[in-house]
Amino acid sequence: MRLKRISKNYLINFILFLVITITNSTISFSQCQVNGKVINTKQEPAVFVNVILKDSLNQNIELTTTNEEGLFLISDVVCGEYFLEFTGISYEKKTEKVYLQSKKEAEIQVTLEDNIFNLGEVLIKTSSPIKIKKDTVSFKTKYFAKGDEKNVEDLLKRIPGLQIDSKGTIKLAGKEIEKLMIDGDDLFEKGYKILSKNMPAHPIEEVELLKNYSNNPLLKGIERSNKVALNLKLDKNSKRIWFGNMEIAYGKDDFYEIKGNLMNFGKKNKYYFLANGNNIGEDATGSIEDLIQPISTDETVDIGDDQQVENLIDLSVSDLGFEKRRTNFNDAELVSVNAIFNPTKKLKIKTLGFFNWDETYFFRNSENNVTTASADFTNTEDYMLNNINRTNFVKLDADYKLSENANLQSITKLNHSNFASQSNLVFNQASTAENLESDHTLFDQKIKYSHKFKKNKVWILTGRYILEQKPQEYRINQFFYRDLFPGSFNVDNVLQNNKTLMQFAGLNARLLEKKKNGDLLEWQLGNAFKKNKLYSDLLLLQNEEVIDSPQSFQNRTSYSTNDLFLKSKYHLKLKNITLIGEVGAHQFFNHLTNNQNLITQNPFFINPSIGMDWQINNKNKITSTYSYNTSNTKLLDVHNNFVLTGFRSFSKGTGNFNQLDASTLIIKHQLGNWSDRFFANTLFLYNKNHDFLSTNTLIDQNFSRSEKILIKDQEFLNISSKLDYYIKFVSTNIKLDLGYTKTEFKNIVNNSQLRKINSINYKYGLELHSGFSGIFNYHIGTKWTTNTIKSDVNNSFTDVLSFLDLSFIFNKKLRFNLQSERYYFGSLTTDNTYYFLDFNARYAIKKKKLTFTLSGKNLFNTQKFRNFAISDIGNSTTEYRLLPRFLLLKMEYSF
Repeated sequence: MRLKRISKNYLINFILFLVITITNSTISFSQCQVNGKVINTKQEPAVFVNVILKDSLNQNIELTTTNEEGLFLISDVVCGEYFLEFTGISYEKKTEKVYLQSKKEAEIQVTLEDNIFNLGEVLIKTSSPIKIKKDTVSFKTKYFAKGDEKNVEDLLKRIPGLQIDSKGTIKLAGKEIEKLMIDGDDLFEKGYKILSKNMPAHPIEEVELLKNYSNNPLLKGIERSNKVALNLKLDKNSKRIWFGNMEIAYGKDDFYEIKGNLMNFGKKNKYYFLANGNNIGEDATGSIEDLIQPISTDETVDIGDDQQVENLIDLSVSDLGFEKRRTNFNDAELVSVNAIFNPTKKLKIKTLGFFNWDETYFFRNSENNVTTASADFTNTEDYMLNNINRTNFVKLDADYKLSENANLQSITKLNHSNFASQSNLVFNQASTAENLESDHTLFDQKIKYSHKFKKNKVWILTGRYILEQKPQEYRINQFFYRDLFPGSFNVDNVLQNNKTLMQFAGLNARLLEKKKNGDLLEWQLGNAFKKNKLYSDLLLLQNEEVIDSPQSFQNRTSYSTNDLFLKSKYHLKLKNITLIGEVGAHQFFNHLTNNQNLITQNPFFINPSIGMDWQINNKNKITSTYSYNTSNTKLLDVHNNFVLTGFRSFSKGTGNFNQLDASTLIIKHQLGNWSDRFFANTLFLYNKNHDFLSTNTLIDQNFSRSEKILIKDQEFLNISSKLDYYIKFVSTNIKLDLGYTKTEFKNIVNNSQLRKINSINYKYGLELHSGFSGIFNYHIGTKWTTNTIKSDVNNSFTDVLSFLDLSFIFNKKLRFNLQSERYYFGSLTTDNTYYFLDFNARYAIKKKKLTFTLSGKNLFNTQKFRNFAISDIGNSTTEYRLLPRFLLLKMEYSF
C-alpha cells in the first residue's frame, strides 16, 4: 500500500513539474518570424510552393506553402540562423540563408527558375512532407511516423489534423471520415475500424486526404459534398506480393493475444485476410454495426439507410464513460476474409466475409436511490452477466461500368447473429437468474443505376429491399410482480417470447443539375414502403406450467407506412454566400393493427428547410440551417399492450398514430483551416419538439410500468467549441474543449402532475500534445464534467479525468511508452479517486521483421471502479470489477 501511495504521489508531482517546465519554456524563448513572397521569372506569384525552414544540421523545423498570391509566413520560432528551402513542381529547388533576430521580422523575396522538362524523358521526384493538389492533401508517412506505430490507427494519429477517439473513430475538423481505402479501393466502408485497428502500418508510404469526396464518381464536381475520405498508398515493395505479419503474446494468468494479417494488393486483385483472438479486453473490430448497418448523418444518404429493427430486451453493457478494455472480461475470436476482383476493365467485384465469436463477462454492484414526491426507497443489485455473441456477415458488391457516363452497382448483404446472455443477479438479497436468447437475420439488396447524360446533369435510380427480424426468448426465475398480478400466488418464474420483423421496399429517382453560375438544383421522387410487426407473449409459470398469460401483456401489432415523396433542393451561389433552400412533400398511407383492431390514416405534410454557407474569407466560415420536420412514430411507440423490457420494467406504446413536429436551428462557425496553427470549431444547436413522446410511469420497489404519452414542447440546447493551437517554439499542440448542454422535458410519475425536468451538462477540457523530434514526447490533459438534474429533487456532481502519456525513443530499436490516468468523482465521499498506469516497451531485433514487446496493464492493480449517476427520480452508485494487473510478452514477425 505504501509503495502504491508513493507511486501515485510521484505521478502527481511529475505532472506538476512538467506543466511548470512547459510554462517556463514558453516564457523564456525569444520568438522570431519570417515572411516573404515567391515569384517566377515572369514576375508572377509562384503558388503552392513548399517552404521548409531548416537548421544548420539540415533538420526540418517548420513547413508551409505559398498561397495564391505567392506569400508565405513562418512565425513563433526560436531566433537564430536558418536556411529556407523552396521546392515546387516545374521549379528549380532554391535555398536561402536567413538570420532571425529578436524582436525583428525578416522579409525576403525569392525568384525561382523554371525547370523545363519532357514528361517522356525526365522523372521528377520530390520529397516534400505534404503536397496539396486541388481537393487532395498527401502526407509522406516517413516524415510523421515515429517508428512505434503497430497498426494503421497509430499511424493516422501522427497525421496533422486527424483526430482518433478512444473507440477508433477517425475525424477531420470534428467530422467523421466517409471511408478508409487502400490504393483507391474500399473494403469496409463505415466499418473501417477493422482495417485501422489491425493492418500493420509499415507498408504505408503515403496517406491521402480526399476533401469534398463523392462516393459516386459521376457526381464529382456536381454535388456539393463536405465528406472526407482517406486513401492509404502502399510503398512499391508491398504491391503485387503476399505479405503480412503475425503477433503472439502471452502473460500471467493465461492472458493472451494472437493476431495475423495476410495481404496482397495487386493492380487487378486485392486480398486482405485477418485473424484475431484475445482475452485482454481489446476490441479488434470497433462497432460491428458500423459494418453491418452503417448509419450516415450525411444529407445524401441512400433510401433505406435509416431503417433498422430495434431490440425489445438488451442485456449488453451500456457505455460506462470509462475505457471499455478495463472492464471487458472477454475471449474474442475474429476471422475476416476480403477480396476485390477486376475480371474486366468494366467490372469490379468486392467480397467481404466477417466471422466473429466473443464471450464476455461483466460484473457490477449498484445501489439505486429513488426519491420523488410519492416514492422513497433503495434497491441493491449484485450483477454478473455472461454474453456469448456469434456474428456471420457476408457482403457482395458488384460495380459494372456500362460506359464512361453510366454505371450499375449491386450491393448484397447477408447477416446472421446469435446472442446468448445469462445473468446471476441478487436483487435486494433475492437470488435471480436471467436468460436471453436472441437471433438477428438480415437480407439487404440495393441496386443503383447512375447516368451522367450531360456534363452538368446526372440522374440516379436506386431500388432497395430489406428483410430483417429479431426473435427473442427471455426468462427470469423470480416473480417480482405480485402487486401487478394479485391472483398469481403459485407463479415462480416468467417467460416472454418476442419477435420483431421489418420489410422495406423503396425506389428513389434523383436528378442533379449544376448550373453554369455554380448553382445546384436537385429533385427527388420516390416511394418507401415499410411494414413492421411485433409479437410478444408474457407467460407466468410454475416450473414449466403456464399459470396465466395476462391479456394486457400480449401484443399482436402490425404497423405499415407508405411514403410517397417529392423533394426539391436548390443551392443559390452569391459570391461568397450560398443560400440553400429545400422542401419535401410527403403523402403517407398508414395502417396500424393492434390485436386485430385496424385503424388507418393518410396524412400529408411538407418539411421545409433553409440554410446559408458564408465563406467570409479563407479562414472564416459560417454555416447555418433551420428546418421544420414532421415524422411518423416508430413501432415501439404504437403497440397498445405492455411488454417486458428488463427484469423489473414494463413498457407500453400509445396504441395510436402520432405525427411528431420539430424545429431545429444549427449554426456552425469555423475559424481557420484544419492544417493551420490555429483552428476552432463552434457549434450552436437548438431543437424544439413541438410534440414528443414522454412517459407516465408507475414506480414500485419491485417493478416499474411506463406508458408513452404525447406531450407538447420539449427543448434541447447544445453549445460547444473546440480550439486547437500549435505553439511552434515549444513544438506543442494545445487543445481546448468546451461544451454546454441543456435538455428540458416533462413526464408523470406515480400519478403526479406533469413534472418539468431540466438536465444540464457542462464540460471543459484542456490538452497539451508535444511534437518533439528528439527522444521524448508527452501528451497531458484534463477533462471536467458537471451534471445537474432539476426536478422534484435537485442533484448535481462533477467528475474529473486527468491523464499523462509519455513516450521515449531511445534509438531505432528501443522505444518506451507510459500511460497514466486519474479519475475523480466529486459526488462520492469515499473511494472517489482512482489511478491507472500502463506501460509498453518495444525492442526491434530486426527492423520491420522481428520485434519483441513487453507491456503491463493496470500496474497499480486497481480492482474496482465506482461512479455516480443521477436522474429525474434519484441517483445511483455503481461499482465495476476491473481486469487485474498483468504483464504480456509479445513477439511480432513480419514477412
